[in-house]
Amino acid sequence: MTTTEARAAERKPPQIVDMSWDPITRIIGNLGIYTKIDFANREVVECHSTSSLFRGYSVFMKGKDPRDAGFITSRICGICGDNHTTCSDYAQQMAYGVKPPMLAEHIVNLGEAAEYMFDHTIFQDNLVFVDFCEAMVKATNPGVLARAERTAAPRGDIHGYRTIADIMRAFNPFEGEIYKEALKVSRVTREMFCLMEGRHVHPSTLYPGGVGTMPQPTAFTDYLSRLMRIIDFIKKAVALNDDVFDFFYEALPGYEEVGRRRVLLGCWGAFQDPKVVDYRYETMNTWGKAMYVTPGIVVDGELVTNNLVDINLGLRIMLGSSFYEDWVNEEPFVTRDPLGNPVDMRHPWNQTTVPVPQKRDFDGNYSWVMSPRWLDPRTGDHLALDTGGGPLARLWSTALSGIVDTPYVKATGDSVRISLPKGESLPETTLEWRIPKWSNTIERDRARPYFVAYAAAMSLQFLEEAMGLVRSGDTKVFENYEVPDEAIGCGFHEAVRGVLSHHLVIKDKKIANYHPYPPTPWNASPRDMYGTPGPYEDAVQGQPIFEENGPDDFKGVDIMRTVRSFDPCLPCGVHMYVGKGKTLTTMHSPTYGANHG
Repeated sequence: MTTTEARAAERKPPQIVDMSWDPITRIIGNLGIYTKIDFANREVVECHSTSSLFRGYSVFMKGKDPRDAGFITSRICGICGDNHTTCSDYAQQMAYGVKPPMLAEHIVNLGEAAEYMFDHTIFQDNLVFVDFCEAMVKATNPGVLARAERTAAPRGDIHGYRTIADIMRAFNPFEGEIYKEALKVSRVTREMFCLMEGRHVHPSTLYPGGVGTMPQPTAFTDYLSRLMRIIDFIKKAVALNDDVFDFFYEALPGYEEVGRRRVLLGCWGAFQDPKVVDYRYETMNTWGKAMYVTPGIVVDGELVTNNLVDINLGLRIMLGSSFYEDWVNEEPFVTRDPLGNPVDMRHPWNQTTVPVPQKRDFDGNYSWVMSPRWLDPRTGDHLALDTGGGPLARLWSTALSGIVDTPYVKATGDSVRISLPKGESLPETTLEWRIPKWSNTIERDRARPYFVAYAAAMSLQFLEEAMGLVRSGDTKVFENYEVPDEAIGCGFHEAVRGVLSHHLVIKDKKIANYHPYPPTPWNASPRDMYGTPGPYEDAVQGQPIFEENGPDDFKGVDIMRTVRSFDPCLPCGVHMYVGKGKTLTTMHSPTYGANHG
């Protein structure tokens, strides 16, 4: 009998309480999580994810010079603006028919690798791990903390901590050793970023056609010296996370159900191979598969496709619960892609954004986020893909594809092996991320330090190749181009927290239509026109509650862990909205809610 079946067999009369967290602050808009919790049966019975802020980039991009798109869209986000600039440049390069020099591609890859190392470290260690630190566990699960005090840390020989509780203390905000060390590491990785992209967070040296970074040897050696200073911290971070997450599974049987949803993962690929990429749509499947993070859509553990053309054509922007007018009766901008394939009216190339402000209604429209979906050609289902917080989807897609094979990172078909060199105190180390049993809160979080290691390992290769070009005298970093009268382009990249696409239509040398889709609309989307909940909603709804507190002093830590595992931008400003919660109903029907088990 599974844990879920056991819970269903022992159901009590439900005690349903309204609990809401609004805002969970992030850059894309104000995220609110509205739930109904059954405290008698310790589970979330309903969840709505809502955003109360309209951004409108797709509206005011119209009529602009397309060459400005990267600089404008970098302002979408105050954290990962460089990911937007990079993705916008990819879309423009397709539209202009320009291929940057090889050295420019290495410089972009090095900048993006530093961004992944910076952002994932500060998010995991200074934001996510606050939910697993000693202070939080003491307040929500004192029984678990008592057990952590008695449990030896299996990987103590790597990270130096004796017990699991010692690790938890090291993550206490502002006081813990790892918390403070992570802040120092994030400073070093930000310096690495600036060496390549000029400025953090809105890069000043990335352009369509190449970069403005001066390719002096010292830029690369300065990057390398900083990387080697943090390489041991990266190895320790993987061991620390593995110890704590393995302990949670043991200490709280059934915790794998927290934040668990069907495996529906999307990754759009990252790190172009300069020898293969030419940004032509006609060859996009080839250069997409050559990326050093392999794009792919994973459904129920199976790789459905890693063709970027298939991924592109399957994109659908749905309404249903969003504050917008539909555009399906408008004139399409693009009827066929450059290969002659028909393009759907709900594709980003054809989207028209018409905002309709209105009162929030959870039975009707309740969010400014639209509902991006991917049409599965095998079934006709519109899939609410999630990004696994970024790293989970990237590692899963790369592992299953089995294409990446470098001296530093190798995809095996069911795992990803990452080799890091000797550091100041730890030896050369090979880490192996294996495809997990679940797509859940803990596995989303576990993947993050592994991907920091992945980015560090790949940056060693990019450094070697870039320095080889400079030594041979090949220092070209920019290729000229003309803006065409009419063109279309699409860029596919991985923002830190997951899939990022930019779709561009040019008419009369101006932007006629422009739609950026970062990971947060995918993850935070509301119920679509078919009633399918978005990933946050789906992951939280139906999950068990393990927190020991009742409604009066409930912190919602299991729910917050789930939402944060997806890495919504800046989830540090979480406020309880309804005080101690409002009891909606206490039912005495023994069958009520049984279908939520």
